[in-house]
Amino acid sequence: MEKLSTNVSRTILTKLVLPPDTNHLGTIFGGKVLSYIDEIAAIAAMKHSGKVVVTASIDTVNFLSSARVGDILTLEGFVISTGRTSMEVYVKVECERFKTREKSLTTTSFITMVAIDEHGKPVPVPGVIPETEHELELFQEAQKKRAKLAKQ
Repeated sequence: MEKLSTNVSRTILTKLVLPPDTNHLGTIFGGKVLSYIDEIAAIAAMKHSGKVVVTASIDTVNFLSSARVGDILTLEGFVISTGRTSMEVYVKVECERFKTREKSLTTTSFITMVAIDEHGKPVPVPGVIPETEHELELFQEAQKKRAKLAKQ
């Protein structure tokens, strides 16, 4: 099966933080961010595989800073590694304070998605070709993680 560039799956989503999205401290609910992350990971995996996908696991989520009402969130996700039927998707979330244009990294995450057929059975997916130095680092880390899990 052919390999595809990370750019095939690259997906960008922009969201405005609204009052119902926030907790009593005025910062966005972590669960709301997780919902956005799961959605963009699914879209990126569908673009890469050309198939319907399901979430197999949320491997890592690092909440690094918070976002407040009126902030703009930009999520970027792309497939960084594949197995036979699974895809590891990297998602980063940046916050922009629109008045100052100050940007900060709020969240990074790794999600595993599995491509399925019309009967819900896993199906093979194309490999991935990292395009940038950062993508290559993510790809190599994913390969190490996969090898470590195979030994367990």
